[in-house]
Amino acid sequence: MVVKPEWLRVKAPQWERVGSVKDILRDLQLNTVCEEASCPNIGECFQAGTATFLIMGPACTRACPYCDIDFEKQPKALDPTEPERLAEAVRRLKLNHVVITSVNRDDLPDGGASQFDRCIQQVRLLSPGTTIEVLIPDMCGNWQALEAILAANPEVLNHNTETIPRLYKRVRPQGKYDRSLELLQKTRQLAPWVYSKSGIMVGLGETDAEVRAVMEDLRRVDCDILTIGQYLQPSAKHLGVVEFVTPEQFDAWREYGASVGFLQVVSSPLTRSSYHAEEVRALMAAYPRLPAKTALI
Repeated sequence: MVVKPEWLRVKAPQWERVGSVKDILRDLQLNTVCEEASCPNIGECFQAGTATFLIMGPACTRACPYCDIDFEKQPKALDPTEPERLAEAVRRLKLNHVVITSVNRDDLPDGGASQFDRCIQQVRLLSPGTTIEVLIPDMCGNWQALEAILAANPEVLNHNTETIPRLYKRVRPQGKYDRSLELLQKTRQLAPWVYSKSGIMVGLGETDAEVRAVMEDLRRVDCDILTIGQYLQPSAKHLGVVEFVTPEQFDAWREYGASVGFLQVVSSPLTRSSYHAEEVRALMAAYPRLPAKTALI
């Protein structure tokens, strides 16, 4: 058994603030990946008044053995009121930056692209000053669906690579490493004004050289932002942790990421895809892009 080290302990949150966020989510009947995926940072994020919204869920059509989101429930039809309820939550929480993600919906012809589009539009309507990040599935390689999401003009398009190629069959059996890279490459080609982002988990048996190779692959498709975090086993039925990676190794990956050209690398044991995602606003100010209406496709 691998013993969890001291550096993975999180501070107890102020439950008064956490409770107020939960009240809004319950009132508006919204799901968050913070809760559904058992994120270790839920207290910190809820205390700060933010959350990563999980749309079209909580049932997922894939059964990734690392993920705590339910894949045994039958996915439901899309709720036409969800975009309005999500936008109202963003307004009530006064979010400067919002992350919208989803379960995999391989049962839908467009993978749920139309729902992402509606959610973005509604947030723009109620909170025009809020920057929007979407964390999307691979859409089964449906690049028309990707184009539909990008046409709604999110500031950030995030798609997680999750792990190294050698571990894909075990960690992400229904995913394809090359398809994930192609999605990020298509994002740059279709919408050069959008900041592209990806993330990987470590502690599943990868080597330092393999992690660096993934970082290099991501830069070859011009990915802007990378997150690297420690995998934590949600339950005994999920994949086990092979290794708890040291903070020093995370620091080394951050430095390497800067050397190969990422605009931002967030790398630490507790980093998750949307952890401190609002920091992208400072990045956008430092590295401005052409607005959608004038960018060349």
